[in-house]
Amino acid sequence: MLRRLSPEQPDGFAFTPKNREWAEAQMTKYPEGRRQSAIIPILWRAQEQEGWLSRPAIEYCADLLDLPYIRALEVATFYFMFQLKPIGSVANIQICGTTTCMICGAEALIEVCKRKIAPNPHM
Repeated sequence: MLRRLSPEQPDGFAFTPKNREWAEAQMTKYPEGRRQSAIIPILWRAQEQEGWLSRPAIEYCADLLDLPYIRALEVATFYFMFQLKPIGSVANIQICGTTTCMICGAEALIEVCKRKIAPNPHM
């Protein structure tokens, strides 16, 4: 499934001082020259702060780790745990769509969601 960033983006992003301190502490868990490996937890913290991952947030995290932006974008678009557009604040339901999950009943869950929740044009 192709995942794209939201066409509407904020002007900028910066960690709060507390989150910046946390991110720097995460980077020290990795050996010198391997700090870029902290991209997943740092993107996750940016998403927790903002509610989703905007382009400025991804760029900020990449700069923090001295990582090319495209590498951070690859991570953000690969993992479905990262929200690339603003999501609702009440509920965000994600259902696995792999063959194994469908065999185990995910398709029935999707049908329930279609009936009970406001229609989603992507389902």
